Parts: sequence; C-alpha cells; structure tokens
Amino acid sequence: MKKQERLAEITRLVHRKGTIRISEIVDLLQVTDMTVRRDLLELEEQGVLTKIHGGARSNKAFQFREYSHSEKDVQHHEAKVAIARRAAALIEEGDTVFLGPGTSVAALAAEIFNQRLTVITNCMPVFTVLSQKKSETFQVFLLGGEYRQLTESFVGEITNTSLEKLRFSKMFFSANGVKDGQVMTSTLAEAYTQGLALEHSLERYLLLDGSKVGKDDFASFCELKDVTALVTDVQQDEELFPLLEGNVEIVNDLE
Repeated sequence: MKKQERLAEITRLVHRKGTIRISEIVDLLQVTDMTVRRDLLELEEQGVLTKIHGGARSNKAFQFREYSHSEKDVQHHEAKVAIARRAAALIEEGDTVFLGPGTSVAALAAEIFNQRLTVITNCMPVFTVLSQKKSETFQVFLLGGEYRQLTESFVGEITNTSLEKLRFSKMFFSANGVKDGQVMTSTLAEAYTQGLALEHSLERYLLLDGSKVGKDDFASFCELKDVTALVTDVQQDEELFPLLEGNVEIVNDLE
C-alpha cells in the first residue's frame, strides 16, 4: 500500500471510530509499528488527528455518531464475548443484579447460567435473552419507560421512578467511552438512568473493550475510580493500559 493510500485509510478509520490504537492499524494495514507512528505524526501535523498514548483521536471533535444496538453488536464481538464470560463468573447464586443497556451487557446475559437469581434491566435485548431462562428461582424484570430505538432501552421519568425504589447487590454496565477517568455515554437521559442505578448498587462492574479506551462521548455518568472493577480485554503489555491503571481494579484474565 502506497503512503498516500495508507494515510487516507488511517484518516478514514480514525474519523469512523473516534479513537484508534496503533496496534489496530498495524493489524489492519499490515505495516510496522514505526510506520504507523510516522504516519500519525504526519496526520497530526496536517490537523487530521491528535496523537494520544497508544493511538490517535479524530479532530472532528464532538461530531459523535451514536451507533444502534445492532450496529454495535458486530463490532469487537469476540472481545465482548470473552469479557462477558469473565463477568459472568462474578455473579453468585442469590444475587440481585441490575444489567444496563449495551451489547457487552447483552453478551453477558447470554453467559448467565445461575439457577437462583433476580435480574432487573432496562434493556430489551438483555430481557429477551434472560426471559428464555427456565427456573422458578430465576426472576427477570424489565423496567418500562420512554423507549430509545437506537439502544433498545428504556429511560426517562417512569424508568427512574422505578429505579428509585430498588436496590441491587451488583450492577453490570458498559459505556461508549472512557477518558480522563470519566465513563461516558451518548445522551443525558441514559447517563442519568445509569447513574441512578449505580447509586443503588453495592458492587459496580464496568464491561469495556479496548476500542472504548481514550474515547470521548457526550455525557459522563460516573468516574472510573468509583467502579468496583473494570472487566476488559486490555492487557498490561498494551499501550492503552496506562490510561486505566491506578484508577480502578482491572479484571483482564479472560482466558
């Protein structure tokens, strides 16, 4: 691939994803780490992007596109399944669990095989998966409210009023981005609902694949330091790891 073609492809990738890791570019374009670093430096000088630790961020600031649940479902699927399996091991028989919206959490729902559990969710795909579980001691509740087609979840006054009355032993949730210790999503409505559920949970587990690290979004709903643990595919030898290290307990033994 010629240099100009490579620069154009990196530009397309970083604008589409918002942030991208050097390792991703190396794998996608089959070039060396050093080549990618030189390309990023040139694109930064052109004003296309800003270099961050381990990757780059698009300079199309605040032009966030919120992807639908179905679009997100096919992105980084293998990583999400690995994260989901590790998160499922944190659920104990008898727990009362809140599952937030998101494809990582929907993947977790498919990995839950507990027989004695109470699950509350405001996400339709999560409810659909869990409603197939057949056990008299396995209960699942769907919170209604204003339905958001993009995320296939419920938010708003009705949802929040229900949440005000509930308490959970554990909450599992995902995010669209984590940057500077802030956990972010796309709308104020979802941020408020997620924040409320977090306040009412004794333990809080964030499910996050590496593509979300260093990525901005519209609304912050909690700080990384307030999470019980982060379940992620980002490993200690990756350049993105320092962006997470020191803020929260990290669970990344996904084998």
